[in-house]
Amino acid sequence: MTWGEQNTEEEAHEQLDYALSVGVNFIDTAELYPVPPSPKTVGRTETFIGNWLAKRGCRDKVILATKVAAPLPGVDRSWVVGNRTDPPTPDAPQPQLDEASIRSALAASLRRLQTDYVDLYQIHWPARYAPLWGKRQYRVEEERPVSTSFEDQVRVMGALIKEGKIRHWGLSNETSYGVAQMCEAAKRLGVPPPISIQNDFAPVYRMYEEELAETCAPSAYNLGLLAYGVLAGGTLTGKYGTDGSKPEHGRHVDFPNFQPRYFNPRTLEAAAEYAALAKRAGVSPATLAQAWCASRWYMGSVIIGATSMEQLKENVAACLVTLDESTLAAMDEIHLRHRNTNATD
Repeated sequence: MTWGEQNTEEEAHEQLDYALSVGVNFIDTAELYPVPPSPKTVGRTETFIGNWLAKRGCRDKVILATKVAAPLPGVDRSWVVGNRTDPPTPDAPQPQLDEASIRSALAASLRRLQTDYVDLYQIHWPARYAPLWGKRQYRVEEERPVSTSFEDQVRVMGALIKEGKIRHWGLSNETSYGVAQMCEAAKRLGVPPPISIQNDFAPVYRMYEEELAETCAPSAYNLGLLAYGVLAGGTLTGKYGTDGSKPEHGRHVDFPNFQPRYFNPRTLEAAAEYAALAKRAGVSPATLAQAWCASRWYMGSVIIGATSMEQLKENVAACLVTLDESTLAAMDEIHLRHRNTNATD
């Protein structure tokens, strides 16, 4: 999701070449990317990936995932819808998750990705009101009329699978209620259920464990977690100090108002403790966070992102690290002292 904003197309292709060469086979993107999202750059990440797939002829070697944007009241994202046509459509409506909207979004993603199918198509966030992106309290006064029912969303996913345009579908930024409703609707309609949930998850944000893990367990609805934000936007790399020190460039330096939940005094304090533990364990802070996430029983894939080849190589190498029991126990001890520091309410 940095490709097209923090990274050029040449850099994106260099990263993709390396990742594929060392065994990475899952590529996750979205029609909204790159981030921070903007009308100027929207869709570039998919375009960069599509050009790479066409140039390398390696579509059959990767599991390709993308996402459809959902409505977000109070935030203008009409340019996401406008970007679904070539050339873009001016004065487009806001994103929705009805059949016509999902189909137009997928058609645009397929065009940019230069493929006739995606392996995993994800609903980027719920169509209904739900606490998102660090918010945890459900506020009944923020409820709104549901623009598209669970059944209608599930029905179109089933149709797209039958048509061969998607292989599987998944959820993102979802709650237990949403997972259950989607899966039960799939049962009623005879549609394959969602297979994954892509949610915010990190050593400093372990909300998934509290009850979503039960909802998505193999004994329940059987969705694998695709964890994003495992480094809290880079805060867990150790490059930001509690004394205010920071690198010349970085997510929270270049875009200080983007994803502020990842960068606050509580998370910085926790990051310092995790960095000290990483030093004792003989690994980098980033490796500690990623290897810990990968060790969770419910993990489908730990999503990594990098703006440099050095970061990418470190991230990939983390999958080869197995943390010992004492280190895992120490992670839990730190978590009890600094519990879910990315939460904003």
